[in-house]
Amino acid sequence: MNQTLSLPLDAHGAQHSPSTPSSPHAPAVSAAAGTAPRFSRSRWRLPRAGTVAAALAVAVLLLLLCAVIAPSLLAPGDPLAADRSQLLQPPSLHHPMGTDQIGRDVYTRVVHGARPSILLGLSAVTLSLAVGTVLGLLAGLTQRVVPTVVMRITDIGAAFPELLLAVFIVSLFGSGIFNAAIAIGIAGIPYYTRIVRAETLRVRSASYIEAAQALGLSRAEVVLRHIVPNALRPLIVVATIGLSSATLAGAALSFLGLGNPPPSPEWGAMLTNARNFLSMGWWAAVFPGLAITLFVMSTTWLGRWLQQRSEGRL
Repeated sequence: MNQTLSLPLDAHGAQHSPSTPSSPHAPAVSAAAGTAPRFSRSRWRLPRAGTVAAALAVAVLLLLLCAVIAPSLLAPGDPLAADRSQLLQPPSLHHPMGTDQIGRDVYTRVVHGARPSILLGLSAVTLSLAVGTVLGLLAGLTQRVVPTVVMRITDIGAAFPELLLAVFIVSLFGSGIFNAAIAIGIAGIPYYTRIVRAETLRVRSASYIEAAQALGLSRAEVVLRHIVPNALRPLIVVATIGLSSATLAGAALSFLGLGNPPPSPEWGAMLTNARNFLSMGWWAAVFPGLAITLFVMSTTWLGRWLQQRSEGRL
């Protein structure tokens, strides 16, 4: 004879299963929420964008300090001093980054090499920024002949890769850090010209420019007080990112023998001098390459963060 088990009824007539004793190892269930407690992620949060940007800014600042005060504080030694008894010595307490193929201290040369490497990029960006701003404003504020001529010249310059154009210019005027900075600066002019022209045209068509003209401001006042400041605002971000590209291009020219002449310390020249001794002394090429990588990555990421900040995406 089959027996049917009946569950107890509550006040509303609903059936409930009998409660079972809970295991001491089972997670406690909240009576109010009815869900198990979730895993806390507070210990695994990624660093905020502001923290990363601050770290990158500190890295860029330290490298800039290396370029400014390298001889006095960070590396008081002579970067050209060679010791024939210390050829290709590995990193040690006396030589933190080892020695190169003629016995020079790699650490001293990396620190002293920050000055010509970074100053080359700064000079190139300054030249590109100055000339590109003038040409971009001319192309954006004028009509007919002037913008057509400026943009056709810009298109011709932009048709060549920047590094290839820089190599061509250096081959015409000779090698050296000054000519390399001019060559990289000229190669970057089309990039800044296009950005400034595009921003100028965008600002010209804004509603507040029409409002300023309706209030009776002269054309010169509208241009100087409204168009130019707003059109040049993104250049801080662009120049920060362009600094990494210019520094990398300068190191590439020095690697090809078209930059700072030896034996003066420079990151790209140190790479080309140590490439034939990688099997015997990897440190002579790795540490200058790490210096280039650190500066390029720091300035690039810092520029990207500034771009997101200016666009309101943070």
